[in-house]
Amino acid sequence: MTEDAAKTIADFLLREIEQEFATTCKVLAAVPAGNTSYKPDEKSMSGLALASHIAASEEFFLRGVINGAFEWKPQDFQTPAEVLAFYEKSVPGLIAQARALPAAKLTAPIAFGPWNDPAVMYLSINLKHGVHHRGQLSAYLRPMGGKVPSIYGPTADDEKHAAAS
Repeated sequence: MTEDAAKTIADFLLREIEQEFATTCKVLAAVPAGNTSYKPDEKSMSGLALASHIAASEEFFLRGVINGAFEWKPQDFQTPAEVLAFYEKSVPGLIAQARALPAAKLTAPIAFGPWNDPAVMYLSINLKHGVHHRGQLSAYLRPMGGKVPSIYGPTADDEKHAAAS
């Protein structure tokens, strides 16, 4: 991959990650504090664990791209509000740092499990991973006693949409 291509891809993906950040904040903010142990199946993560995974993983991938190596830092969130506060505090600065990376850093390979891909490729994995788990969490919200916020359009819980129905 050329440095020019890596920088172009990174610029595109970071705009997408930044746009998805606002939506993820809405979904994390919608997690009700009263039923965080909910899980649809024994194999599933609890609502709080899934919300925590979303926030910590995005920090993990962005920091890994910035540092050129991945290091998992376990988080011990006790409430959805703590998850949201961590996410809102850490992710925007990391996006800005990733945006400022020189192209050579974006083409440098990073080992992660069976992969050894250019750093820029992990921005794509981050985006897909976050959207995937956010979709899971949005499906948890109603059974947890919460409301599903607008993600890519109105939901049945959206006041404007509900009033029009």
